[in-house]
Amino acid sequence: MKKLKLISCIALLCTYCNITQGQAKSALKWTDIPSWNFTRTSGSSYSNNGQWFASVAGPTEGDLTLTIRKVIDTARFNYPIGGQSSQIIFSQNSNFVGFMESPKTKEIKALVQQKKTPTKKLRVVSLQDTSSVVFENVKSFTFSADDGSWLAVSFSPTGQASNTFKGADLLLYNLLTKKSYNIGNVSDYSFNKAGSYLAFTVDAAGENGNGVFIRDMKTGLITALANDKASFSKINWNEEGTAFTLIKSKKEKGYRDLLYTAIAVKDLNGDLTKITQYNGLANKDITEGFGISSNSTPYWSKDLKSIFFGIAKIERDEKKEIEKTVSVGKKDTLSTQDLIAKQTTDSTNTTADSTKITSNKKDKKPVVDKKSIKKPDMIIWNWQDKRLQSAQKNQLMRDKNFNALGVYHIDENRFVQLGDSIFKSVQLAPSQQLALSYDISEYELESNLNGQSYADIYLVDVHSGQKQLLIKKFYMNASRGGFQFAPNSEWISYYQDGAYYVMNLKSLKSQNITAKIQSSFIDNKSDHNIDRPATPSYGWTADSKYLLIRDNNDLWKISQDGQSIVQLTANFKKSGLVAQGVYRIYEKDKNIDLKKDQYFGIFDDKTKNSGIGILAPGTQKIKILFLDSNRYGLNGKAEEGSTFFFNKQSSTKSPEVFASQQKTLDAAVQLTSNTPDQNKFAFSSGVRLISYVNDFGDTLQASLYLPANYVEGKTYPTITYIYERLTDELNAYSMPAFPGGGFNRAMYTSNGYAVLMPDITYQLNQPGMSAVACVVPAVKAAIATGIVDEKNVGIHGHSWGGYQTSFLITQTNIFKAAAAGAALTNMISMYSLIYWNSGSSNQAIFESSQGRLTTGYWDNWEAYAQNSPIFHIKKVNTPLLLLHNDKDGAVDYTQGIEYYNGLRRLNKPVVMLTYNGENHGLVKEENKKDYAVRMMEYFDHFLKNEKSPDWWEKGVDLIDMDKHLEERAF
Repeated sequence: MKKLKLISCIALLCTYCNITQGQAKSALKWTDIPSWNFTRTSGSSYSNNGQWFASVAGPTEGDLTLTIRKVIDTARFNYPIGGQSSQIIFSQNSNFVGFMESPKTKEIKALVQQKKTPTKKLRVVSLQDTSSVVFENVKSFTFSADDGSWLAVSFSPTGQASNTFKGADLLLYNLLTKKSYNIGNVSDYSFNKAGSYLAFTVDAAGENGNGVFIRDMKTGLITALANDKASFSKINWNEEGTAFTLIKSKKEKGYRDLLYTAIAVKDLNGDLTKITQYNGLANKDITEGFGISSNSTPYWSKDLKSIFFGIAKIERDEKKEIEKTVSVGKKDTLSTQDLIAKQTTDSTNTTADSTKITSNKKDKKPVVDKKSIKKPDMIIWNWQDKRLQSAQKNQLMRDKNFNALGVYHIDENRFVQLGDSIFKSVQLAPSQQLALSYDISEYELESNLNGQSYADIYLVDVHSGQKQLLIKKFYMNASRGGFQFAPNSEWISYYQDGAYYVMNLKSLKSQNITAKIQSSFIDNKSDHNIDRPATPSYGWTADSKYLLIRDNNDLWKISQDGQSIVQLTANFKKSGLVAQGVYRIYEKDKNIDLKKDQYFGIFDDKTKNSGIGILAPGTQKIKILFLDSNRYGLNGKAEEGSTFFFNKQSSTKSPEVFASQQKTLDAAVQLTSNTPDQNKFAFSSGVRLISYVNDFGDTLQASLYLPANYVEGKTYPTITYIYERLTDELNAYSMPAFPGGGFNRAMYTSNGYAVLMPDITYQLNQPGMSAVACVVPAVKAAIATGIVDEKNVGIHGHSWGGYQTSFLITQTNIFKAAAAGAALTNMISMYSLIYWNSGSSNQAIFESSQGRLTTGYWDNWEAYAQNSPIFHIKKVNTPLLLLHNDKDGAVDYTQGIEYYNGLRRLNKPVVMLTYNGENHGLVKEENKKDYAVRMMEYFDHFLKNEKSPDWWEKGVDLIDMDKHLEERAF
């Protein structure tokens, strides 16, 4: 009988085990990602009265749904919007919301294959009764601002050549009366702030009727303000909505480029409206050869007495003289060879590519025809170039689009040039009476060589254009936020040599305002080759009396003269807290208004907990509202009412948006339901924060993310993912996705891996050895937890992380497998190569940025060689998967080739993946999918003892590559 009972118990236990196993959640597969459903929280929006919230959700690849819901109850309305996400715009009065609807995903793909542009619909929903109106083939739309009763809809032009005219139908739809009015050939349009006026431009076929117009939205009266056979664009209202500016472009004889005219409109009153048109040519007060820039957007001064705009070079369409006399024996004539050489030089800026010399029989003067001489296709690199030729080529469009700031004082009929080719950067004061201008010309070459940037700082009188030197050779690298004007424009604040200063712009005297504070304002976490880098300044208060400046932990309120100092945080340094920043939740406020509640991000540097704090008006201490093991962000506050919107996420819970009617953010309502499919799959069981001591004696931390279905006491294969400092992201959620760098934390933890992310700190001239000194002890500390299987630890990093990965495997055998993406492998050869994405050399990156080296390799050979993977390549015993794309514009492709060929020559196990045409990170979806799958196959083989993939085991011949890729595609 007892035996029967035992058998019955065993049977019952087995039945329970079978049921449990049958209900076990499956691991995520890469084929699950296209259908993974999530909310695009970053694109969510809320109404000005705080009563409505809208967001878009749907699969990674597929059709999306836009949801509009009430904040205070559960009422919600769903709208299918097709295969593309949409911007969500609420009307200013919170009565309506508008968004675009696209074709379905399959239709979009078919249209793209046919090289056709998908058309979109506009849906406008009434929030009072949820009725809606739909407009077809819409290009853009906007609600009238404060008024909010009008909708302007611009339609996509059809049946016209794109280079003939830009105008299209503009529909004005009254949201209250539902009446509509059509205006034809509109190219640009904008409501003023009150919504009482609509300014628009017409661009019609043959330029017939082109001009700028204004419509009185109350009376419907349209006034033509200016007409011309020209194009009008870039309507720009002032903040108050009482005046606007725009640009007119016109082809004029004698000029190769279009000529641009700034138009300024104010005192709106029908035909009596005041209009100013200025291009600087009539009075010739703009420098010869310059004119108003096509890339300029003019704007009014606050007092409506001046207009600001950019100026740039304009080319005259003047034919160069090509006939020259060649007379033998005359001193003032040119030889044929001299003439050809001169013509070749003169033709540098022309489109002609050849020259020909013929003879004029009548006067026997040789005539040079430029079409007969072939110009070399070349670039001249000179050691005195301030920018490399590659940088100039890369930045050519930026240079062509550059415009120097100028101002036209209307009443005085006087133009003042504030910027030029030397003073390229001009920073206007809030009063617009003064400006700061930066001159880097003396230091530009050196800066491009070593990355250490300096500038001479000048104070500019906007009325006269007169400049006065304030600071000679200001060190830009250390400054954080540059120069900040006080709202009243009487002072500027700046950082220099470890302290913050305020300068009085009348007396030009400076005061060290942090001198009395017993704390350091040098960033203690910055380990780059920068002299005394600054901690952050959060800017001036709205009354111009104080600055909010943080040391490494605490926030200080400091008066402009440095005499009044208040510590706004309760000794955060002692507790390890950090005042991370101020949330700019009041959209109209340009500065910190201490008469309003101000909110700050709070971070615990020891536990990585985060939260939000509040500084109430009249108080002197920030009150922490909450601080826990979630990651928080404050989205904003509704302009009207008291509704606050914030977001929260953790390592295991996806980002959700919440709303609270209380300034303390209590009693919050959850507005989103993100990642609804997560419960169907196995997900990470959480995260552990572990501490360890690196080889330099520093105590550091690492994040250890647990695998799905983690069991205490069991060890797991582990991926070590590295870059620099990563533990600050301890509580960040990992959204399942196809990443550009191949690795996705959520996918690996779901598939039974632990993931270790350690912090790395650096010593100068030891970038690689610093990684070894930090990562190896971190792995050992993780193994000591009993979670990590010491026999099955892999490592992966991309870019700088790829470099450290490729170096680590030359110094340690602790890893069973490694994957390095876009890795630099030879510090010496990489130092003088080009960073093609910018055209600059890598020298500056090595000497002042991520490279953390102090000079060139010729004076620092030991450091460069010691920290280069390529020089230790014989010590590599770890299988390596390399990724290096042939168009990598950050880390030169040759770096990957050099390491691969070296390892191959030594018969070390290595495979390099190259995705043709891709840059530093993968962009094409098919490539991201392929790389992600291959990387996991690789780690599964070495760390889980699964079957070796054929492409690793024996490779794929090029002749068989198409078949191989076709079989793997999904």
